[in-house]
Amino acid sequence: MTSDNRIGPPRFGSERDMLRAFLDYHRATLAMKCEGLTDEQLRQQSMSPSTLSLLGLVRHMAEVERAWFRRAFQDKDAPMVWSDKIDFQAAYDASASTRDDAFGAWEAEVDNSRRIEREAESLDQAGYQPRWGEEVSMRMVMVHVLLEYGRHNGHADFLREGVDGSVGA
Repeated sequence: MTSDNRIGPPRFGSERDMLRAFLDYHRATLAMKCEGLTDEQLRQQSMSPSTLSLLGLVRHMAEVERAWFRRAFQDKDAPMVWSDKIDFQAAYDASASTRDDAFGAWEAEVDNSRRIEREAESLDQAGYQPRWGEEVSMRMVMVHVLLEYGRHNGHADFLREGVDGSVGA
């Protein structure tokens, strides 16, 4: 990995500012874990039987962003990014993927998620999560997606170490 240019979350601030900053920090962490690697290295899988790769994680997080922001607050019928059906596992198969297509999709979803969150009047704004068939608050979605990034960034540490021997930040 190159240098750490992430902006850390503030020590004080409103709940919304904190959630927004922590999400952006974890988004930047995933990008940082992938810095300086070739498409081939990004597609390198951990160990059998797992098919997990860094590029697969980026693709998966594009699906997570779409499912929790776009589908819950903008378009409940929005299709998955990498699958014709609701199959979050399909994103993990990055065998034919490139950095450009995976990061392009992920960055587009992150930009859309940020816009949806900024336009929400409050963290109590309700959206509808079609997978659950229930309403969810913007607060719940932000916390859920933050936890997804935290979990998957731990996987990214392991995957990056397997590619180049570096230790995660």
